[in-house]
Amino acid sequence: MSTPRPDLAAPHWLTQLLRSKPVPVPWNMVARAVIALAVPLAVAYAAGDIAVGALISTGALPAVLSESAGPYRYRARRLGGATLAATAGYLVGLLTGGVPALSVPAVILVAAVSALISAAGSNASVAGLQMFVFCVLGTGQHATGVRVEVLFGYFCLGAAWSFLVALVSWTFRATSPERTAVAHVYVELAAMLSATDEAVSRVARHRLTTAMNTAYDQLLTARSWLSGRDAAYRQLLNLLSATTPAVEASVALVHAGRRPPREVIDHFVALSASVLASQPLPEPPPAPEDEADPRLAALYAGLVRIGKGDDRKRREPTPWYRRLRTWAGSLASGPLTWIAALRLTLCVAIAEVVGLLVPFERSYWITLTVGIVLKPDFGSVFGRAVLRGIGTLVGVGIGAVVLAAGGRGWILVALIAIFAGGVAVGKVRNYGILSAFVTPLIILQMDLANTGSWNVVVARLVDTALGCVIVLVFGYLLWPGSRRPQVGGRLADGLDAVAKYVSCALVEASSGEARLARSRARRGAYRALADLRTAFQQVVVEPSANGRQAVAWWPVIAAQERVADAVTEVGVTIGRGVPPPDPADVELLTAALDELATAIREQREPRSVPLPDREQLAGVVDQLESAFDAVRGPDLVERTPLRLVRRFLPYHRRT
Repeated sequence: MSTPRPDLAAPHWLTQLLRSKPVPVPWNMVARAVIALAVPLAVAYAAGDIAVGALISTGALPAVLSESAGPYRYRARRLGGATLAATAGYLVGLLTGGVPALSVPAVILVAAVSALISAAGSNASVAGLQMFVFCVLGTGQHATGVRVEVLFGYFCLGAAWSFLVALVSWTFRATSPERTAVAHVYVELAAMLSATDEAVSRVARHRLTTAMNTAYDQLLTARSWLSGRDAAYRQLLNLLSATTPAVEASVALVHAGRRPPREVIDHFVALSASVLASQPLPEPPPAPEDEADPRLAALYAGLVRIGKGDDRKRREPTPWYRRLRTWAGSLASGPLTWIAALRLTLCVAIAEVVGLLVPFERSYWITLTVGIVLKPDFGSVFGRAVLRGIGTLVGVGIGAVVLAAGGRGWILVALIAIFAGGVAVGKVRNYGILSAFVTPLIILQMDLANTGSWNVVVARLVDTALGCVIVLVFGYLLWPGSRRPQVGGRLADGLDAVAKYVSCALVEASSGEARLARSRARRGAYRALADLRTAFQQVVVEPSANGRQAVAWWPVIAAQERVADAVTEVGVTIGRGVPPPDPADVELLTAALDELATAIREQREPRSVPLPDREQLAGVVDQLESAFDAVRGPDLVERTPLRLVRRFLPYHRRT
């Protein structure tokens, strides 16, 4: 079975880089950003001193830049940590600013700490970034002539205001984010089952996987220890758990090219509305008495299961000291975090030296650009540098227009509101859009409100260009291994997850524990494949060998997903008049997947292995053979020499 050349179907790297994510506009986040940033300016202007409003508005930036959708408990921890870290960084910058002998070492040290704490998780990563950003911004505030304690007080006032705006609706919308996440699962189920085209249904399946992962993450993160709210979270979690059989049966139907009756799709839509409105669930449609298709019978049984719910065992929260120990272990177990910290520290040091040499006031934007682009765990360095440059060029152009129009007073307040909303949209759509709005926003807050000079616009453009050049030259082109292909190990990990799912899905689950293990294995496999796809999409934007190899390996990702779907199709029929496959055949399948993973790790072509010759597993075998063909070629020059991957794999295995 042949595989089409991936480079013919893949988009150009620049097109991929500029592509905006097709997600809805987060109007709630837009509204919060506008209120948090524009209201202090409006109040201060009405009181006669808009410059004070700009300083207070600056303190509101950490929460706006760190804002994300999710449960209130999660957002409180995320925004609280980011705000505290930004406040600490800003204070360090204020105390050392104006004295290069103090500010340069302080910024370099904060950059290193910011990179290291990124290994502790996404919230720690965001907090580290805010600490670095506002440390750099703080070093430039000595030029305002305002006392340090006054600047710090205004910043704290703005930080408290934005934190209040972000969480003010918690008291009367406590479980609304979680209900929305669960309801979205049913919406995506209906969309997948309604698709008539194979390509559309596959995209819908990806969106369903994302919705399931998001819902589980939010519920497991948000569950409160307060008894009054714990019951609501537990009910939603049980409902989501009971939906898993319906999800599996739906994926099996779509993979087989079957579509359920319209009443089933309408029922999923009705379930979504009921969950959102916190109303009793509708009765499921009755199953046809003469239904012979076990996949469709499994779907109807899954609909009944949703109404009954599950009783999941409560998962105890991980103590803080155990999380701290895990983070410390990640630092000691492998050099990847240390290498990222070293790269960031080196480039920040170069940026600080360059900032002392350029003939511009407040050249901290050079360092700021370097830190934001090179921040670990935020995707392709090359892609972020290019998008940062393009976005800043657009943003500076907007700033120039504002200066030319002589924007002051209420015009300035309105512009801040527009840019704040643009930042909220850019965060979820595209990094270039974010840069295009955040640049004029910070210019207006920290520069134009006080100086109003054209030199500010020119300086910001030159500073950003210098920062991007430092990143591209020292952090990408000259940095060892930055352009080296590094995707093979992740593919092998995805195959391991699929193999684990095969061993759990193709046996009869006669007990609740077995069904729970199968459900977790399925979620683990699809989550691993979703993460793998995201990681490859980050790398594919690079024009280097790293990006070209990611394009060449892309068919292997698609093959893994089809294997998982084929396994799901067989698994949902087991126990509904269909016996489970022979254990020896299941072992052959897992051995074949292990061989694929081993071949990728050992940089060789996979050997031919025996596969089951049973009608029941024919679909799985066909997709598995396609995976073997995808790993072998046919003519994927960008994968060779495979020994390049070896330099990455020792680090990958340790982390």
